[in-house]
Amino acid sequence: MKTLQSLVKKLSDQKNIFLTGGAGVGKTTMTKEVIEHFKQDAKKVARLASTGMAATLIEGQTLHSFLDIGIANTLVDLQESGKFEIKKKTKKLIFGIDLIVIDEISMVSDTLFEIIEHRLIQAEFKGSLLIVGDFLQLPPVVKGNDEVKYAFESRSWKNFDFEVVELTQIHRTDDVRFIKLLGNVRKGYVDETVHNHLNEYIKPLPQEYSQFTFLFGKNHSASAHNKAQLAFVEGDLLTKEAQIIKHNQSTKDKEVENFIRDARIEKILELKIGVPVLFTRNAWNYFNGEKGRVLNIDEQYVYVQKADGKTVKLEAIRMSKSKWVEKVKEGKKQMQEEDLFSVYQYPIKLAYAITIHKSQGMSIEDLIIATHEIFAPSQFYVALSRCSNPARLNLIAPNRQWYELIYAEKKALEFVGKVNQE
Repeated sequence: MKTLQSLVKKLSDQKNIFLTGGAGVGKTTMTKEVIEHFKQDAKKVARLASTGMAATLIEGQTLHSFLDIGIANTLVDLQESGKFEIKKKTKKLIFGIDLIVIDEISMVSDTLFEIIEHRLIQAEFKGSLLIVGDFLQLPPVVKGNDEVKYAFESRSWKNFDFEVVELTQIHRTDDVRFIKLLGNVRKGYVDETVHNHLNEYIKPLPQEYSQFTFLFGKNHSASAHNKAQLAFVEGDLLTKEAQIIKHNQSTKDKEVENFIRDARIEKILELKIGVPVLFTRNAWNYFNGEKGRVLNIDEQYVYVQKADGKTVKLEAIRMSKSKWVEKVKEGKKQMQEEDLFSVYQYPIKLAYAITIHKSQGMSIEDLIIATHEIFAPSQFYVALSRCSNPARLNLIAPNRQWYELIYAEKKALEFVGKVNQE
C-alpha cells in the first residue's frame, strides 16, 4: 500500500517511473491499481504496450495505434511512410493525457523508444510516464540475425530521467529454495547447484497427462497437444462461439481477429464435460492460470469446479477494444475513450497446453515444461517462473546442456545490475 501511494504521488508530481522486478512480484497488479487511482481522480490514462497481447493484459492499445505511427519501428521508417509529422488529432489526444503507461518495456526496441519520445515532444506532452517490465524477460522481436537492442540503449532513455521502483517479493510461491533457483535462472547463472536442482524436476512423465499443463515454445505444438488430449475424453463435444458486437461499424474484421488472437480469447471454445481448463483472467473467485474442471455446460453458463472443491458459475465476459475519439461534452470538445467493439466469451481455455508467450501473467500449479522448444533469451526463465508449486513441476529432459538453455542478454544483465546498485 505504501509503495502504491508513493508511486501515485510521484507520478502526480510529473515524475517518470520505471516499475520493475522479476516474474511474480505483482507488477501488473500494481500497475492496474495506479491506473485505477488516476481514473478515480478523473485523470486521463493511456494504457499501452508494444504487442497486441501485452496491450490486452492491461486492457489497452498498442503503441503503434495510439501514437499513429503505422508499422514504423524507426524514425527513418516514420519519415518514409509520411508519418513523421504529427496529426492535429494525435497531438490533441497525447497533450490531454495525464499518465501514459507502457507495459512489457523489455519488448520495446531502442528505435521504437526514440519514436515514443519524438511523438511526446511533438505533442508537448505534460503528463508523466510509467514504464513497466523486466529486461530479463522477453526481449524485443528482431528479424533474422539482427542484434537485439533494448529501450535503455536509446538516446531517449536518459532524457526521461526515470526513477526506478523495484518490486522484489515473489507472490507466486513461498518455496525459498525455488525462489533462489528462479533468481539464478533469471540472471542466466548456472553452477553445479543450479544444474542439480533443475535435474530434480526431470521425472518420469505422469501417465495421466490431463492433470498437468504443458508449456511449449511454439503455437502449433500447444494446439496439437490440446486437440489430441481432448479427443481422448469420452462424451459430446460442446462448443461456445465468441459473440462479437461492433460499436463502430467501420471496424474491420481483421482488427477483431487480431484482438481475439492477442487477448487469448477462444473464437470457438471446444469443451467436454470433465475436461481440465485454465482461467485466463483474474476475478474475485478465480485467478489467471488457476485450474478447474468442467462440471456442466448449459445455454448461459459453464460450471467449473476448482481444486479447492468450489464451483464457479461462469458467464461469458466482455472484452473490448477502445479508441480515443473527440466528443463534445458540456459544450466543449474533449478526448474520450470509446469502445470500437466487444467480444463476449468464457474466460477459460483447455488446460492441457499453452505457449510460454501466452502464459504471461499466469500462475500455474501442475506444470510440464517442454525444454526442447526453448529458443530465445530468458524464455526458460519466463516458463519456469509460471510455476506456483515446485512439488508439481516436471521438466522434460533438455536436448542441450542447462547452461545453453538458460541465458540472458549480456547488456540486459549489465543494465539490471546497474539499476540494482543505484
